[in-house]
Amino acid sequence: RARERRARFVGKNGACNVAHKNIREQGRFLQDVFTTLVDLKWPHTLLIFTMSFLCSWLLFGMVWWLIAFAHGDLDQGARPQRDPEGGFEPCVTSIRSFTSAFLFSIEVQVTIGFGGRMVTEECAAAILVLIVQNIVGLVINAIMLGCIFMKTSQAHRRAETLIFSKHAVIALREGKLCFMLRVGDLRKSMIISATIRMQVVKKTASLEGEVVPLNQIDIQMENPVGGNSIFLVSPLIIYHVIDKNSPLYDISPVNLHHHEDLEIIVILEGVVETTGITTQARTSYLADEILWGQRFVPIVAEEDGRYSVDYSKFGNTVKVPTPSCTARQLEEDKSIM
Repeated sequence: RARERRARFVGKNGACNVAHKNIREQGRFLQDVFTTLVDLKWPHTLLIFTMSFLCSWLLFGMVWWLIAFAHGDLDQGARPQRDPEGGFEPCVTSIRSFTSAFLFSIEVQVTIGFGGRMVTEECAAAILVLIVQNIVGLVINAIMLGCIFMKTSQAHRRAETLIFSKHAVIALREGKLCFMLRVGDLRKSMIISATIRMQVVKKTASLEGEVVPLNQIDIQMENPVGGNSIFLVSPLIIYHVIDKNSPLYDISPVNLHHHEDLEIIVILEGVVETTGITTQARTSYLADEILWGQRFVPIVAEEDGRYSVDYSKFGNTVKVPTPSCTARQLEEDKSIM
């Protein structure tokens, strides 16, 4: 059955089921290196983080070794002949091999400063390299630490505590058929300026014969506070009145099966109160995930002067009397009621 049912456009966890292939202009990703680094998976990010520091240490370690070699600091046996009085002053003290030059490079860039190696006034080139390496080290630190901070504080982490009911329902409300779902927030910190919108995604064909495989149609929705803005301090039932302007106008119980080409996407977005970052939570409902003639049970009750929410009943529904016909038939023939 899973193989026969319609492929999801948006998963229940909000992930978009779209694969991008044959992208020829790969260079566009390098034009925004920071965003590319943030979008990478954690193993790749940590590998780049490690290699950026290691390569810079090796590069400047080689530069320090070349400076010492050019100045003759590595030629221990020739020093007494060149300077019999013992007044020879190296560019960097205690550099005798590439290993010591590499250790000095690490000390310069991460400002450890053990005190065994230091730059002297003998070589202007050494002072210039010291300045350049410090600037390069600060740039690498800023980019890499900023990248890791953005990855750890991404908005989708907050969206994991925004939950939707597993099933949506269609039932009568105020004498009209309505598509309903329940949404809630598990955290006490609120989502500011939360808005919610819905779309129907289905395959359509125009009068000219053009086939649109994923046509997205907006659904006008209602909620208890009016408009698209919601005050998500407790779970809310969001509903859409199925009228003549609704893409669900001709939907009946016989259409709610796993072969039906119908998917309803729900998008909730707002600003996280604690961080000020905009977050977005998404889910979708296929035709066989829409229950006809059912209603969500109440889960908010007043206890000891406070309102208590029982999330164990978050997705529970009960059957209610509902006509087994489309909204069009119900509007044309009121006797069905």
